[in-house]
Amino acid sequence: MASLLFRGLQVRPLCIYPSSLLTKKVGVFYCTSNSLHSQSVTTQNQLKTQSKVVSRNQGTTLDKLLKDYEAVIGIETHVQLSTITKAFCGCAYNYGSEPNTNICPVCMGLPGALPVMNSKVIECAVKLGLALNCKLSLNSKFDRKQYFYPDLPKGYQISQFDVPIATSGYVDLDLPLEYGGGHRKFGITRVHMEEDAGKLIHTDGGSHSQVEIKNLNSFSAISRAIDYEITRQVQLHNQGLAYQIVQETRLWEEGAQKTVTMRKKEGLADYRYFPEPDLSEVTLTKEYIEDIRDSLPEIPELKRRRYEQMGLSMQDVIFLANDVNVAEFFDATLSKGADMKLAANWIMGDIAAYMKNEKVSINEIKLTPDELAELIDSIKKGTISGKIGKEILFELIAKGGTVKGLIKEKNLVQITDPAEIEKMIDRVLAENPKQVEQYRGGKTKLQGFFAGQIMKESKGKANPGVLNKILLEKLNAKD
Repeated sequence: MASLLFRGLQVRPLCIYPSSLLTKKVGVFYCTSNSLHSQSVTTQNQLKTQSKVVSRNQGTTLDKLLKDYEAVIGIETHVQLSTITKAFCGCAYNYGSEPNTNICPVCMGLPGALPVMNSKVIECAVKLGLALNCKLSLNSKFDRKQYFYPDLPKGYQISQFDVPIATSGYVDLDLPLEYGGGHRKFGITRVHMEEDAGKLIHTDGGSHSQVEIKNLNSFSAISRAIDYEITRQVQLHNQGLAYQIVQETRLWEEGAQKTVTMRKKEGLADYRYFPEPDLSEVTLTKEYIEDIRDSLPEIPELKRRRYEQMGLSMQDVIFLANDVNVAEFFDATLSKGADMKLAANWIMGDIAAYMKNEKVSINEIKLTPDELAELIDSIKKGTISGKIGKEILFELIAKGGTVKGLIKEKNLVQITDPAEIEKMIDRVLAENPKQVEQYRGGKTKLQGFFAGQIMKESKGKANPGVLNKILLEKLNAKD
């Protein structure tokens, strides 16, 4: 398991500990806030309106309170690695198995049972460190973190403390225009490896625990807890009571919309860290690191920079790079020679709308990058009109096939012969003498009416450019 510490909201799967640090010209103070899922769905629904009101009021208050302060919020994330076996033994890593089935003397910490490092865990940690632009430690070590808790039967956890495998990184994010646009870097303090603790399950009656799932809640509740905690700390500081702000775990009470002390946070002395005696140091070579770097796929940050340098707008960049499958579809379409902006527009427009309506991913539609590139090219060359292009697109998405095959099968080739288009224009004008008179009397918006009738006559196949040129000449003729 790897652990990250961002400058943001501290979040753990099943266990959420938002922390904030407020700074002023003199002194700093710190606290953590713990959010538990203690309310029923019914109660939460009843409190929804109240929560919105509280959030708005807190937002207004925060703007004033933070005039002289800066809130620094950290995120801690536990990441489950895709390994076959556990971190320090040969037991299967099979989440959701029956209780007490994937265990061995090493898992239990029994005397004489020695842990062995899973090399795949190190590989994953190095990949993560590189992806997060961290400084990798060529020599790192494991430590014992000791505490008593039901999910830790052996009484300690193998982790990393003072020498983690990666430190001092950052992640560079693009902000949507509604949040100001541009780029923003978020610092990464450290990435370290540690074994996962056990899982406790509560019985239906609640008389005893088999596995524990705790501290579940919504993102909106986390947001309100942070706002409340910032307000609480600022007010205590302004009142000269900063000494009351201590390192602790606090509980979020949804009903009262406030945090309360749950327990004082353990200090380093409580964990009694010391070097893990049964595991040797982790030694990495520069060649090993470079081999892993070369094996990495293009990370989102680099993908966004590449799209940005191609000339795409920030909104386009964020949309296309947000989903790796969409990005791969877009890149594959470009590799077939498709116009970059047109490809982005088709994917972000009609294709995205279809996926949203049908609740499917881009990998589940029948359209291929090759055929999207062919469709774009057919429209640019004038083989088909944009309107017909849309009709073909939806058929390709839903049923598959080829652009050329559909054009031939449905006889959709665009009419570009001026003489043929002129005949259709003459027929439409002859059938609508009243509208022709009104156009020549000043109602020039009727041009759209005539163009629509002609397109209907041609079954959508008349070239719009040729059509409008001849139509205007006819309508504006003195005779």
